[in-house]
Amino acid sequence: MREEIFVTGAGIVSALGTDMQETLVALRSRRSGVGALRYLHTLHTEFPVGEVKMSNEEMMRHLHIPEEEVTTRTSLMGMMAAREAIGQARLQEDAGLRIALVSGTTVGGMDKSEQYYIDFLTNDTTLAYIATHDCGACPEMIADYFGLFSMVNTISTACSSAANAIMLGDMLIREGRADLVVAGGSECITKFHLNGFNTLMILDDAPCRPFDATRAGLNLGEGAAYLVLESERTFRRRGVAPLCRLTGYANTCDAYHQTATSPEGEGACLAMTKALESARLKPEDIDYLNAHGTGTQNNDLTEGISIQRVFGDAIPPVSSTKAFTGHATSAAGSIEAVISLLALQHDFIPVNLHFSTPMEALRFTPATDEKPPRPLRHVMSNSFGFGGNDTSLIFSKA
Repeated sequence: MREEIFVTGAGIVSALGTDMQETLVALRSRRSGVGALRYLHTLHTEFPVGEVKMSNEEMMRHLHIPEEEVTTRTSLMGMMAAREAIGQARLQEDAGLRIALVSGTTVGGMDKSEQYYIDFLTNDTTLAYIATHDCGACPEMIADYFGLFSMVNTISTACSSAANAIMLGDMLIREGRADLVVAGGSECITKFHLNGFNTLMILDDAPCRPFDATRAGLNLGEGAAYLVLESERTFRRRGVAPLCRLTGYANTCDAYHQTATSPEGEGACLAMTKALESARLKPEDIDYLNAHGTGTQNNDLTEGISIQRVFGDAIPPVSSTKAFTGHATSAAGSIEAVISLLALQHDFIPVNLHFSTPMEALRFTPATDEKPPRPLRHVMSNSFGFGGNDTSLIFSKA
């Protein structure tokens, strides 16, 4: 019999707030965190973004990190989110357990590389930030902050990174390589992000409208979120209560195009189908689907088509929460996993903000009512990355 893996702790930092309670209040109040740029220094202030409403200095003070310490925005947000998850799960350094950290990111410490790039040539006082540039440096800094982890792993698969980190965390426990895993991702907005997506011409200069016929692109976001994963045997031994179960997942790669998904949504369709098989569930068992739903022409059409292929006449309530948080790229999968967990816990549908005009090609419209048609038992969360690296996760009531 397949061992069940449970979530015993969760933490989140995003444009909606710096913990789960603030996030829940914002979601249920239909209050978006997307707004004008404040912390990223760039000429492109015309694009709304979902920034975490704290400066690096404020986060360092919040975390009691000395102001002279070398760190990055991605790692600071990760520390804050992981601290909430670790605290809720009551993890302790002397627990005698093998605890792993699996964290997804793509930009890593690029915010500091952009800031000091010219200085690296002439100013020796900034050279320490060269070592913080690569993706692996951020999870290492997060791990060093806590001193809990016997294994640290970095996942970098673009916008499915954090979801893939959760999937890998489950595998590490099942294969006996770790007793507990803190899994998720962290990502800050950088000029690289903003200019890159602007070059692709998929940024909206107004609040994004996922699954709307008038959609014109995405709003970038940032943040971090982590889940604590463990088996029933372990959480019972530790005397903690589970929040939910991670019942299914799948990762596929259709490799159709570097930045676009296939017209038929082949990779997305396979990810959802295989996740259902992994969870031993049928399409009609899913009570809510947290879609990738970026607000771009390509994603929303192909994801919508793939949802129709998978669910047929049993399409559950569907919404994208990126109009609340912005698209947090590599951290999106774990941010939306925590939002899915909150939906399960509080039995509500996070609504699809800014929706007004149905898409002609789709026979469903996104959810605009938070009251579910039936109690939530199983929730699916989609995260689709560049190159067709697509992941679906399924969470179920404990």
